[in-house]
Amino acid sequence: MIAQVILSILLAGILIYAFSEYARSPVVAVLAAFITTAGLYFVWMPEHSTQLAELVGIGRGVDLILYIWVCLSLIVVLNLHLKLRTQMELITALARKIALGEAQAPRSKDDHPDATSHAAGARSPLVPSPREAGRGLKTPLTGSFG
Repeated sequence: MIAQVILSILLAGILIYAFSEYARSPVVAVLAAFITTAGLYFVWMPEHSTQLAELVGIGRGVDLILYIWVCLSLIVVLNLHLKLRTQMELITALARKIALGEAQAPRSKDDHPDATSHAAGARSPLVPSPREAGRGLKTPLTGSFG
């Protein structure tokens, strides 16, 4: 009797949770409600689970319930695995898009290591532009005004 009350309280909690999740996932909520209701029925009428087990060729009702529970658990694990795999593939695709979006053009062999933004037209402070060298401006390399 004590086990029946404890199991009934646990199954009632699952039933309440199933109804609260109906808006998010109606199919899962209905299946959970059906399974929970069947569980409540077999908790209070265990002889019916034995009759059902004998009908399908299994000796005891508890064995039938255990077999069903194992099968349902494997289905849930497979479903979670497939969802996790889909999420990992999505994360991989997003990481690739981000990496390609932030990729920089490869440097040529002639580029100076300090010229990080050569593609944008910036020059290293150590290398004078042709215009600066031609006008005789003071540069770090020449040290004179020309």
